[in-house]
Amino acid sequence: MKIFIIGGTGLLGSAGAKELIKRGHTVEALALPPIPEGADIPKEMKIHWGNLLDMSDANIKVLLKDCDGLVFAAGVDERVEFHPPVYEAYKKYNIEPVQRLLPIAKECGVKKVVILGSYFSYFAKNLPELDLYNTHPYIKARIDQENVALSFSDDKMQVMVLELPYIFGAQKGRKPVWTFVIQMILSAKKNIYYPKGGTTMVTVNQVGQTIAGAIERGKGGKCYPVGWYNMSWVEMLNTMTKYMGMPEKKIKTIPTWLFRLAYKSIAKGYKKRNIEPGLSPIPFVKLMTANTFIDNTIIKKELGVKEDDIYSAIGESTTYCMEIINQNKEVVEMKAE
Repeated sequence: MKIFIIGGTGLLGSAGAKELIKRGHTVEALALPPIPEGADIPKEMKIHWGNLLDMSDANIKVLLKDCDGLVFAAGVDERVEFHPPVYEAYKKYNIEPVQRLLPIAKECGVKKVVILGSYFSYFAKNLPELDLYNTHPYIKARIDQENVALSFSDDKMQVMVLELPYIFGAQKGRKPVWTFVIQMILSAKKNIYYPKGGTTMVTVNQVGQTIAGAIERGKGGKCYPVGWYNMSWVEMLNTMTKYMGMPEKKIKTIPTWLFRLAYKSIAKGYKKRNIEPGLSPIPFVKLMTANTFIDNTIIKKELGVKEDDIYSAIGESTTYCMEIINQNKEVVEMKAE
């Protein structure tokens, strides 16, 4: 099949491209320059440079001509800061591009569409007592993106969403999401204080398999909760300190009330800078201190995802973060264009 990836040079888009090419598919991509220095981008992938938001419908149709599949691996996540109302920014970069792109894709004869979303959507639907949709603008936007995307799914064009969790693995030249955690560990004199709870996670290689599996085997109208390894924050941080060569730094679990106090301070900092965070700090404490775990059965059986080495992937992310910090490297960061 011929697959087109929006955001094909990013960490996740390029992982999907590698796996699709490995399986014999033809892949083209739309991406914003530059390619991160040292990034392992498959040479077989044809790259079209440009910003989807600035392109005409006619230009998009040219790109999607004869394509069987489409992957939307673009947009922004909660790391990018915006002045209020932040939901409007998520609408601009995550929702409206999907709303515009999918009718064009259907007109061009695209049969399969995969949208890369967030595992926060899964928990918004499965932990109703936390009212995540109405509390966090980023989670609200991800749910709204899912609903928009799935509204275009039918017998002619199957649309599905991958609800992706925290991901380990690194792309050279691109700042890993975990850099702030590594900086926190480095700044700690002895003990590292973190809350109870934990998260599900996958490796970047498994994301590539999930994307390719969805293109080949996924069912339209469905959201796939993606997770493989369920790990406490303590275990994750202990793995990081091991790869940092600092096993003497001990992880101490702090009570939730104390963690909430820290997040109140963070909330005040946002307000002072006139930033509206996508994840509201104080209510987010409840989710952060929970075990946000996902069973891997669905992606294993339905999408064919396989076991990988999560500890090596954590090590790869950790050591690259250290390299960026210690060498003061210039790297590409996620930003709104």
